[in-house]
Amino acid sequence: MRFVVITGLSGAGKTEAVRSLEDLGFFCVDNLPPVLISKFAELCYQTVGKIDKIALVIDIRGGEFFNELLSSLDELENEGIRLEILFLEASEEALVKRFKESRRRHPLAPEDRVLKGIEEERERLGAIRQRADYIIDTTNLRPRQLKEELANVFQGEGKKEGLLVSVVSFGFKHGIPLDADLIFDVRFLPNPYYNEVLRDYSGENPAVKEYVMRSQDTKKFLAKLHDLMEFLIPNYIREGKSNLVVGIGCTGGRHRSVIIANALHDQLKRNNHRVITDHRDIGKSAARDENR
Repeated sequence: MRFVVITGLSGAGKTEAVRSLEDLGFFCVDNLPPVLISKFAELCYQTVGKIDKIALVIDIRGGEFFNELLSSLDELENEGIRLEILFLEASEEALVKRFKESRRRHPLAPEDRVLKGIEEERERLGAIRQRADYIIDTTNLRPRQLKEELANVFQGEGKKEGLLVSVVSFGFKHGIPLDADLIFDVRFLPNPYYNEVLRDYSGENPAVKEYVMRSQDTKKFLAKLHDLMEFLIPNYIREGKSNLVVGIGCTGGRHRSVIIANALHDQLKRNNHRVITDHRDIGKSAARDENR
């Protein structure tokens, strides 16, 4: 039996996660009080294999009941039940934005600022985060990308090792990604913006890609970037890092950064790394900018 506990910060994507696991054939229960986990597991075992993949969402909404989570997990493991803990988190900026967009109040700060509730929740979840088997930062993940990552982890058998590399293309004119661990500036590469035929297309266009990729500087940069990433990734894993956000920036985030981000994604994928890509600014205006 595969038994997954989904927890993490409010607004970090637990609802999307449980939907994704349902699509993968998991029997899912939302907001189960921790004290009932053992009894629920017993009921599932009584189905004699009919229910063999279970996912429970247990989070701060449980109020006082949530304080029993760690002891309930210990009880299950003492009974020989192998648990996997999925912990979802995101940056404070992303969480505040999500709460404002949904017009929801934070469960720990119903009468106060959302940020205060986030800070308190992050502190209270510290112990369970340290115990997690999988930690996914959803700051830059769209629902489709989160679903893809969960499929990578839970569709196969057993635990997937390694860190998740998020490659984010962006435009410096729109600001640097706040959660980026590494930033690479590719504004020295040939700029399709100055080509009247290519200007209005994005870096996903084959002609735009060919324009940038035929440069010897582009080829040399990608070779050095690939070598650097292959050096860094195993060292980050050894250090215990679970998520690595790599920012690739050009001026507007529509051309060069998109092409380089895609090239890096493909190379990392070929080398069997867990990697996703987010083109943050690809849809933003292509209006003329004298500072390009």
